Amino acid sequence: MNASTLSLSAMAPTAGPANLPAGTAPRQASAAASEVVAHPAAAALAGAAAAARAATSSSTADVVLREQGAALARAQRRRALAKVLAPAVGFALFLLLWQAVSLAGDKQLPGPAPVWEAAVKLFSDPFYSNGPNDQGIGWNVLSSLQRVAMGFGLAALVGIPLGFMIGRFNFLNQMLDPLISLLRPVSPLAWLPIGLMVFQAANPAAIWTIFICSIWPMVINTAVGVRQVPQDYLNVARVLELSEWTVMRKILFPAVLPYMLTGVRLAVGTAWLVIVAAEMLTGGQGIGFWLWDEWNNLNVAHILIAIFVIGGVGLALEALLMAIARRFEYA
Repeated sequence: MNASTLSLSAMAPTAGPANLPAGTAPRQASAAASEVVAHPAAAALAGAAAAARAATSSSTADVVLREQGAALARAQRRRALAKVLAPAVGFALFLLLWQAVSLAGDKQLPGPAPVWEAAVKLFSDPFYSNGPNDQGIGWNVLSSLQRVAMGFGLAALVGIPLGFMIGRFNFLNQMLDPLISLLRPVSPLAWLPIGLMVFQAANPAAIWTIFICSIWPMVINTAVGVRQVPQDYLNVARVLELSEWTVMRKILFPAVLPYMLTGVRLAVGTAWLVIVAAEMLTGGQGIGFWLWDEWNNLNVAHILIAIFVIGGVGLALEALLMAIARRFEYA
């Protein structure tokens, strides 16, 4: 080997990593990384970490949901407790005030305890009968309810159809509106002498008074309900050439029913209020007459019992009508 050959050999590149083609080194690094990721132990560790994170998130969500459910349950319990506790507190305060008033002054007003004792004795036999002027409180309440049912029923038969017609026909509305506005504020007792003069008897006069006083809420509320029906409904009925009876039955009645039931509820309260005042003046049999008779006997405990009975019956009538209104509520 000569000198030129040795020099050429020294100048030739040596095979090694520094002399690999371009791009070979990154591919090898990527392959090495892939081998690390693809290693079974590394994959297991990654899966365990992901599972731990998912479990942590799931447990956190469960804790939040449980806390929200517990808070909702506590709020519901507080509302239920307040619904029971608030009336009880109010009634207790009323009894304390009543007791304080009964102990003050000349002490003619009996306290809660004597009235309770009288009520227990009175309701032990509420349906006794010792003649037309000496009957138990039960018979008197039933007599009043019978008059209310008759007067209120007649008022409903007249007032509800009249309200439909007033709301449906503008001319009828303009004709009767001044008359209703004039007669509606008249005191119930002002109508009683007219009934006594016309019927010449106390019982029909009381029924007449109930009728004329309880008709106005039904007329007015029914008429307002009819006027609240959208005009588009009536226009469609006119285009379809529906009869007036079909319009009343299919369009007006479902829309007016909530207004009508509100008028009925107000009317029955008015009727029960009127009958007590009418019976106090006409006499005979009824809770109003019984109350006035106990006043003539200076039995204040029975007067207070009559007040609670009148209020309780009125509350029961209103609750009954509210239940009926919810039953026939349209969605």
